[in-house]
Amino acid sequence: MPTAANANAPAERNARTTHFGCRTVDENAKAGLVGAVFDSVAARYDLMNDLMSFGAHRWWKRFAASQSGLRRGDAVLDVAAGSGDMARHFARQVGAGGRVVLTDINATMLAAGKRNMTDAGWVGNIGYALTDAEQLCFADELFDCVCIAFGLRNVTRPADALASMHRVTRAGGRLLLLEFSKPILPLLAKAYDFYSRKAIPKLGELVVGDARSYQYLVESIQRHPSQQAMHAMLSQAGFEDLKIHNLSGGIVALHIGFKY
Repeated sequence: MPTAANANAPAERNARTTHFGCRTVDENAKAGLVGAVFDSVAARYDLMNDLMSFGAHRWWKRFAASQSGLRRGDAVLDVAAGSGDMARHFARQVGAGGRVVLTDINATMLAAGKRNMTDAGWVGNIGYALTDAEQLCFADELFDCVCIAFGLRNVTRPADALASMHRVTRAGGRLLLLEFSKPILPLLAKAYDFYSRKAIPKLGELVVGDARSYQYLVESIQRHPSQQAMHAMLSQAGFEDLKIHNLSGGIVALHIGFKY
C-alpha cells in the first residue's frame, strides 16, 4: 500500500530529466526516443557497426567474450543484446548444456538478435526476453555472467540497471560492461572527436537514410561517463575486484566486476 511518504513519488519521477544526446528530456520520454532510434537503424545495424568502427567492433566483442570466465554448462545473460554478436560467442563457450538469454527493451532489435542466432544454428539452449535493463525480469542470482555491450549509455537510469544486473548475477559470477569511453591519448581524442561528429552522421545518412539517429549515437557516446566514473558506478552497484581494459586507446573500455 502507498504511504504518505511515497504518495507523491510518481509525480516526482515525472519531473526528473535526463539526457538524450545533447538534449535534456523528461526521464519517462527517453526510452521511447531511444526505441525510435533503434527501430530506424535495426535493418542495417550490423553493416553500420562495421563501417563506423572499420570492423574493430568485432575484435572488441571477441576480447570481451574471452574475459567472461564461462565454462560448459554455465548460464549467461546478454543485456541489450542487439543483433546477438556477444550471444553467439557465449553460446559457443557454454555449449549445448549451458544457457544463453538475450534481452532487449526494443522488440525490433530483439527480433533481429533472435533471427541471427537462429540463422547461426543456436536454438535449443537460447532464450529471449523483452525486458527493461533497469528492472530485469529474472530471479536473483541466476546467471554466472551478465554482459551489456554498447547498451548502458542508452539506459535512462544506469545506476538502476547496474543494480539490477548485480541482483541477477550469482555469487562468484562476473559482469562484463563493454562501452565506448574516453581516449587516453590527446591526439587520438581530437581525431576521434572529429571523426565521430563529422563522419558518423554522414554515414548514417548515406547507408540508413537517417543522419539524426546517428547524431544521437555520437552525442550519447560523448555524454557517457569516463573510465574512472564508470568504475565508481560499478563499485556503488556492489561489484568488486574491478578491472578496466582500454581498447583501441580508450575509444572503448571493457569493465569487469565480480559479485561475492
